[in-house]
Amino acid sequence: MSLRNLRSFLEVYRSRSISKASRNLDLTQPAVSQHIASLETQFGRSLFERQARGVEPTAFAVELAVQVGDGLDRAEAALSTMKARSTVLSGTVHVAGPSEFMAEQAAFRLKPLQTSGLQVRVHLGGKASLYNMLLDGKVDVAFTASAPKDERLASKRVGSEVLLAVAAPDMADRIAKAADLENALQAEPFVAYDMDKPLIRDWCQMNNLDIGGELPAMTAPDIRLLRAFVVAGIGWSVIPDYLCEKSIKSGALELISAPQSAPSNAFYLVWVKSALRHPRVAFTRDILINAW
Repeated sequence: MSLRNLRSFLEVYRSRSISKASRNLDLTQPAVSQHIASLETQFGRSLFERQARGVEPTAFAVELAVQVGDGLDRAEAALSTMKARSTVLSGTVHVAGPSEFMAEQAAFRLKPLQTSGLQVRVHLGGKASLYNMLLDGKVDVAFTASAPKDERLASKRVGSEVLLAVAAPDMADRIAKAADLENALQAEPFVAYDMDKPLIRDWCQMNNLDIGGELPAMTAPDIRLLRAFVVAGIGWSVIPDYLCEKSIKSGALELISAPQSAPSNAFYLVWVKSALRHPRVAFTRDILINAW
């Protein structure tokens, strides 16, 4: 049984599309269709049902994917890793992640990719766009603050962050002296990543606090900007520890004590399973995982 045919099968199974699978594999659609037809002949079973948009796997195809998927991924990744060690790497690797994480945590860890001979292109985005870029083949690996649930993706935890509530000294002093923390937070303006207040929401939920339905005084999709807003006294906020520890040590920011505990988030390196057949992607994954 041809491994090439099995790889085509897995790509079609995971993408639910012959056209997407052919693009991912750098093959023509007729070639991928022929690989599927060959397997169907060997098994004597249909693997996919053609739909108006894409294909749906049969029960037999689901069982086949479970049986061979992870094993084929591991074998191709191992071969690609060995090839990367024995050859001079070249070409371009695309790495993505949130802007502040890439600037403060990932940037200095990318140098081994450049010194190995690879050109590096960095892409920025939030969780949804990062997953879309991976699945569309626009980036090779991405850093996210969540483990993927899509079966086409794999991940490895590479680090974590602790979420700290902070304010400029004058505001922090008012909050600390207040008789009730919840009322004190509601009385002060705050700044947030977006209107859903994601980091603030996490911190408040962990500490059983409700800041009501007030809107942020300012929003910005870069936590480094939120830090600048807080330092300027515009409002309090919740910021990951790696982005505010220096400001706390310098006295530009002060902690708002968490009545229970400060929540933490894990960071993951995520990649498309089948992409590890490319030596540069397998090499990039291994370098970035080992960098932590």
